[in-house]
Amino acid sequence: MSTGNTIIIDALMPKDMAAKAENIGVAKAGLGTYRMFALGILAGAFIAMGANYATTVWAGLGKIVVSAGADVAFTTAIPFGIQRLLGGVVFATGLIMVVVGGAELFTGNCLMPMAWASKKITTGAMLRNWVIVYLGNFVGSVLTAYLIFLGKQHTFGGGAVGLTALNIGIAKTSLGFLQCIVLAIFCNALVCMAVWLCFGARATGDKVLAIIPPISAFVACGFEHCVANMYFIPSALFIKDFDPAYFATVAANLKDGGAILTWGNFLFNNLLPATIGNIIGGSLMVGGMYWFIYLRPSWTKKAGL
Repeated sequence: MSTGNTIIIDALMPKDMAAKAENIGVAKAGLGTYRMFALGILAGAFIAMGANYATTVWAGLGKIVVSAGADVAFTTAIPFGIQRLLGGVVFATGLIMVVVGGAELFTGNCLMPMAWASKKITTGAMLRNWVIVYLGNFVGSVLTAYLIFLGKQHTFGGGAVGLTALNIGIAKTSLGFLQCIVLAIFCNALVCMAVWLCFGARATGDKVLAIIPPISAFVACGFEHCVANMYFIPSALFIKDFDPAYFATVAANLKDGGAILTWGNFLFNNLLPATIGNIIGGSLMVGGMYWFIYLRPSWTKKAGL
């Protein structure tokens, strides 16, 4: 960016980032319905691809063979944290495509209450965006999961990719309702911090570098992202429901034979609490805090509030 003969490469300061977040919220609220929905589908597909990337990286990662000489070899487990870190770094590809490529992601749009709190958008306009984008994200994620299933990627790696996808789905549908809400709160606090940091970026490289640490952190820590789960769990369900021959070969390696994997458990035991938690984490823990610090009315600031 340049001003006259001066080239500005420094990142925006937080106060300016808050004003930018407000303006972006206004622009998002003003998008046309079809464009908003189409951008939501794109975001769902982007996040799904990041989730698929992570699933593939995790597949068969539990143990590696280490050579200790010409005739000796032994296996060693890759530490759990390292496995999660690797998956988190590659999963960040999804949000990078959303932010740099341009798409509408429900969890990132949980920063829109900054514009709402400043009375620059109405409650109806904000909720309209959330509902349309959420539905678009759902369509993009689930459709991507189904197309990947049709490609039989779950059979890759000797079936290791499918087994990993099934175990991920089982783990997510096994969470308690409150547990899922809490994990989702922290997830979207980190996702919205990644988006927030991008508001200060001057270049594409800055955005990429800003996104990777918070996103890899939420994945490594096992937090719950509603849009990612729109891929992870349907991916497991498609394998279970539509490839019974493959599922029969791995069912013995699954908790309770994968019985907990149902569409009802996906929607009500995971997606619902994850969505609630994501709204709290993004809207209050990030958007609400930064609005209070930088954008609240001047009279409250003068009063020291």
